[in-house]
Amino acid sequence: MVEVLKDGNRYGTHRVLSPKGVLPQPAERVDNNMDRIWDNEILVNVEILNVDSASFTQIKKAAGGDEQKIRRIILDTVSQRGKQHNPVTGSGGMFIGTVARVGEKLVDRGLKPGERIISLVSLSLTPLRIDEILEVRLDVDQVCIRGQAVLFESGIYAKMPDDMSPSLAVAALDVAGAPAQTARLGQEGANVVIIGATGKSGILCAYAARKRVGPSGKIIGVGHSPGKIKRLEALGLCDHVVALDAADALQCHETICELTGGAMADLVINCVNIPSTEVASILMCRDGGTVYFFSMATSFTRAALGAEGIGKDVTMIIGNGYAAGHADLTLNILRESEPIRRLYEELYG
Repeated sequence: MVEVLKDGNRYGTHRVLSPKGVLPQPAERVDNNMDRIWDNEILVNVEILNVDSASFTQIKKAAGGDEQKIRRIILDTVSQRGKQHNPVTGSGGMFIGTVARVGEKLVDRGLKPGERIISLVSLSLTPLRIDEILEVRLDVDQVCIRGQAVLFESGIYAKMPDDMSPSLAVAALDVAGAPAQTARLGQEGANVVIIGATGKSGILCAYAARKRVGPSGKIIGVGHSPGKIKRLEALGLCDHVVALDAADALQCHETICELTGGAMADLVINCVNIPSTEVASILMCRDGGTVYFFSMATSFTRAALGAEGIGKDVTMIIGNGYAAGHADLTLNILRESEPIRRLYEELYG
């Protein structure tokens, strides 16, 4: 029998165990007891955890690629913290699940038990209980589980689209903030550099940028893996696709300087899942330009002090996983671009 409690906080602070006074995301521990539910919460039976790229990369490295160790790391994290909040990267991911119960204060949302949804808020703030890990999908950063999670009153979600597989939809929506912000920041005729352009978020950003800058703009995609570079070239989204080590700031600067005739980038989008790429991003950008750090591996300290140290006057934006309309914009990319959809179905669907 589930106990129903009243007057929960809109942002979920009633679930915070420690330290008191903070919101669920920065909290060290949250209450993941699913036998008591507040009247402004949505209880969900979770099927898939789509762990964010930076977090899953770190977990795989710590586990030496061993699947059993990966399971143990995830189970230990959730046991200790009450949520899938990677203590190293500070990031989480999102989930797919079926609505089990809608709190009485939220019934006007039109959400009903039995509907499948995709969470659009981070697992780093979502109370989660894992009863069993059923499968670890190493190649797509997904973990199939049997368990439950709670969405707070402020939590956002998307109903499962009926024209694509759950795995495909959650893979795209996991990075929906990036192409949405790219569409906002891109300008007609701009030079845009996308670091990590061969990855899941990078390809979507390249599509969004191409639409915004038009034929007079220039899109430069930066990747590392030869196979993934060829894959991006085949999509025809970028004017140039180059292989660079994004941690090598000087080489990145020299290459972009050459490709832009010294003008540099008006906008740099950083989508990589590794650390130490902040200064390279800044050096690729012109004075007065914009650097958008979508990567969860970004260090604010390195970015701020790095820009100061090289005397670079650029606007730096921290990636926000949420932007109004980001879910529809991202899913529509898959609907509009048959080549991207085919690729993503092959990789994630």
